Amino acid sequence: MKILEIKDIVRKDVPIYYRRIYTGIAVMRLIKTIAEIPIDFQIEHKPTGHTEIGVTLSEQVDYPLVPLKKELKKFIDDLDSDGKLPA
Repeated sequence: MKILEIKDIVRKDVPIYYRRIYTGIAVMRLIKTIAEIPIDFQIEHKPTGHTEIGVTLSEQVDYPLVPLKKELKKFIDDLDSDGKLPA
């Protein structure tokens, strides 16, 4: 399994300044197919300085969820670190 991209990323307007909520479409290569799954994800900055990323898939995927969410969180963290998420 490999995350190829997250496209059509849109930031939702949230009045809480330390939490950013986004929607998008995750494009990933699963065992033999390429799947496009709508996702919601949030990035929350904790008082300790750490960030916590949560991911929710809008559709069922024929792949184990734990490694899939782990890879999505890593991919989202890389996007955030590189400044590629909408402000």
